[in-house]
Amino acid sequence: MHNIKAFAFDAYGTIFDVFSVTALCEQLFPGRGNALSQLWRAKQLQYSLLRSLMGRHRDFWKLTEDGLVYAAKSLELDVTPDKRKRLLEAYLSLAVFPDVKPGLVALKNKGLHLAILSNGEPKMLEAAVKNGGLSAFLDRILSVEEVAIYKPSPRVYNLGPERMKVSHAELGFVSSNSWDINGAASAGLTTFWVRRGQGEPPEELGFTADRIVETITDLAAMV
Repeated sequence: MHNIKAFAFDAYGTIFDVFSVTALCEQLFPGRGNALSQLWRAKQLQYSLLRSLMGRHRDFWKLTEDGLVYAAKSLELDVTPDKRKRLLEAYLSLAVFPDVKPGLVALKNKGLHLAILSNGEPKMLEAAVKNGGLSAFLDRILSVEEVAIYKPSPRVYNLGPERMKVSHAELGFVSSNSWDINGAASAGLTTFWVRRGQGEPPEELGFTADRIVETITDLAAMV
């Protein structure tokens, strides 16, 4: 772990709480907010995988809208243009998990370069980073839009070492998503799984995390 020179963080679910949109979903659709936010997130991920396999890339902002439209239709909810706009814009100001800022500060104090490596579209990532007060801690924001395919394609994970000028083993990749960790490990990155779900088992994909931590604040002591 002492060879790590930089860290790249997944954004959604790791840095930003995607389910912080649930409160707005519930406000707009009382009694259905949780169901809407859960199905919306599930379709968002599913569409990223399907479009990658189809070879039909569509940026994450539009894909997020597609997932919302599907979820609303499936739940028979009337998402007016105004409600759709409000829900989508919630992705520009997602809540930041409480361990993120202190964890990033501790890593920066060790002289490490930090980046986000995400499925997100650049402008939506930049807005979330700015609104979350994280701009000062991140050296780069890397988006899959550079390669026009989504995780877990190795082309995405290779962006990290290429743009941060380190070897694959020298880049620590951090994600709360076990499937994401498997993808990064398969591509040769050193991986840190932030297991936010208590008791969550790892995915059975054959590429386990190099380290499992409970919070991002645990990382600095390991490098």
